[in-house]
Amino acid sequence: MTAATGPGGAMDPGPGAPPGPPPGLLPGVRPGLLEGRTILITGVMRPSSIAASVAHAVAGQGARVILTTHPRTRVLTESVAALQELVEPVVGLDVANPVSLAALPDELARMGVDRLDGVVHSIARASRDLLGTVLADDPEAVGDGGEPGRERGRRLPEEAGETRMAALRDAFIVSAASLPALVEAAQPLLGRGSSVVALTFDTSRIYPGYGWMGPLKAALEASVRALAVELGPQGVRVNALSAGPLRTTAASAIPGFDELVDGWGEAAPLGWDPNDAAPVARTAVALLSDWMPATTGAVIHADGGATL
Repeated sequence: MTAATGPGGAMDPGPGAPPGPPPGLLPGVRPGLLEGRTILITGVMRPSSIAASVAHAVAGQGARVILTTHPRTRVLTESVAALQELVEPVVGLDVANPVSLAALPDELARMGVDRLDGVVHSIARASRDLLGTVLADDPEAVGDGGEPGRERGRRLPEEAGETRMAALRDAFIVSAASLPALVEAAQPLLGRGSSVVALTFDTSRIYPGYGWMGPLKAALEASVRALAVELGPQGVRVNALSAGPLRTTAASAIPGFDELVDGWGEAAPLGWDPNDAAPVARTAVALLSDWMPATTGAVIHADGGATL
C-alpha cells in the first residue's frame, strides 16, 4: 500500500479526513511552540529563500515575527511578508553599516519590542568571481566588476588583486562578521532563554564551485562558538543550522550546483529534496524554542545525513 503525497512530500489525508497541522508545523506537534515569543529574522528577500521558510514556520508556531532587510531590498521583503500575512512593519537594516546597526534597538522600541526571544541570521553575499575557486582564475583577465574572462577593461594584476581584496572584505563583513555585529546591536533586548540561530552550509569538506563561501561559512561558525561562550552566562544560546543544498535564487549562482544537489540526494541516508525547505525551517523552530535549553555553540545539521 502506498501513500499519496502532496507538495513537499506532505501526506495527503484523503477526502473526509480531519485537517492536518497548519503549513510550517511539524505533524504531531501542536501549534504554539513559540507562542508569546518575538523572533527577529534577517535575509527574507524572496519566497524561495530559506529565511522565508523559517519565517513561515516560526509564525505558524505562534511567534511574533519581525523581518529586517537592507533598505535597497525593502520592497522585496515587504512582498514576501504580505504573501505570508506577516503584519509587523519590515525594519530597514544594513548589517555592514554601524549607524544602521546602532539604530536597531530604537527602531524596535518604536514597535513596542522590549525583548527578543530569537534572532535568525540568514545573510551572505559574495561577488561571482569569489565563487567557483578560492584562487583567481586569471588575474590578468579580470575586467570591470571583477569578472574573469572579460576583455574590455583589462586590468594589471595588482589592480585585479585590489578589486578582489575589496570584494573579499565586503563578503567577509556581510557573510561572517555581520553575525557578531547583529548580536551586539540586539544584545540589550536579549535575555535568559533567548536563542540566536545562524544559517550555514557544511564546512567539513570542500564543495567544488562554492569557492570563498566555504571559508566564509567556517568563519561564521567560529563566530557562533565565540558568541556562545560570551553570551552563555546571560542564558543566551547561539547555534548554527547547517542546511543541505536548496534551490534558491542565491544558490543558482553557484557553479555546479545541480551536480552538488544530485550527489547530495544519493549520499543522504534519509534522502534529500532540494525544493523543500520545511525540514530546515522546522529545525530552526526547535532551536528557537525552549526544547533545546542545553544546546549552544553547536552546528546542527538538517541535510538528510549526507555529510556523515
